[in-house]
Amino acid sequence: MTWLTWRQHRGEALALGLMVAVIGIILLVLGLPMHDLFPLGANHCAVPPIDDGCRIGLTQLQQDYGYATPILTLLNLVPFAIGAFLGAPLLARELEDGTWQLAWTQAVPRMRWLAVKLTALGMLTVLLTAVFSSLTTWYHQPLDLLGRFEIDGFDVSRVVPLAYALFAFAVAAAGGALLRRSLPAMAAALVAFVAVRATVAVWLRPNYRTPISLIETIPAGSGNVQIGTGNLQDGILGEGLSDATGNHLSNVAVSILDHKARDAGMDPTTYLHDQGIHRWVSYQPADRFWTFQLIETGIFVGLAAILLVLVIWRVKRRAL
Repeated sequence: MTWLTWRQHRGEALALGLMVAVIGIILLVLGLPMHDLFPLGANHCAVPPIDDGCRIGLTQLQQDYGYATPILTLLNLVPFAIGAFLGAPLLARELEDGTWQLAWTQAVPRMRWLAVKLTALGMLTVLLTAVFSSLTTWYHQPLDLLGRFEIDGFDVSRVVPLAYALFAFAVAAAGGALLRRSLPAMAAALVAFVAVRATVAVWLRPNYRTPISLIETIPAGSGNVQIGTGNLQDGILGEGLSDATGNHLSNVAVSILDHKARDAGMDPTTYLHDQGIHRWVSYQPADRFWTFQLIETGIFVGLAAILLVLVIWRVKRRAL
């Protein structure tokens, strides 16, 4: 049964393995120069005081490696590709070609047939995604200094890509069981995958734990209206200026205050200080990164389990 599963899905497995290998080569070539910017490691530069070597490395990282973020953002679809290309044909191919009538009337019971398929292809999904995640985690280490909670870092590194791939595998397999066609199943899976991922990233993730808020009075003559959190790897949710009553000021209001300061011939920070303006920031500290990773992994593994139960229920029905 395992050999038959390999024969049926070896094309997808080899194609996905080649894709991961190509991605790995590209990330290795592009990532080595970034790592060379920080001889002592990027984590050495995360927490102040930052030495001159870190400042030079950070400046070069921001100036010369702007392409890294778009690359990693595009790689968000790789866990979907791995999971969906293995999950969609799992049932849809049998139903589409009518071979299920032969496969499920042989010596192997249908539930054992399904168990072997789900186990083998699910493990292959996790294995391929683990290799991919290891590569992206290594590549992103210097970029962690610019934020660990962003979509180009959090979503493609560590353990959450494995959960995303399992979810894609499960939703594609469920789509194949319901739609009975591989391509429609993959299309439906893509819509569901993007919708759920976006909902979790935008609405749920920032609130896994209550954000920390800092408010400071702007020192007169400081020349700085931004507030630091103490760690470059903190996830900034929002920042800006507020008036004496705590109301956040819009960009238009801040621009008006800046013009008033210049018209009065005053240093902008001194003017803001005299007006009782404060600076604020809302953020998730870097030490919550792994907590957030595990919470999100649990969410997507749970969704995948629910969908796989649906697949099992569908197969157990006598008439498909």
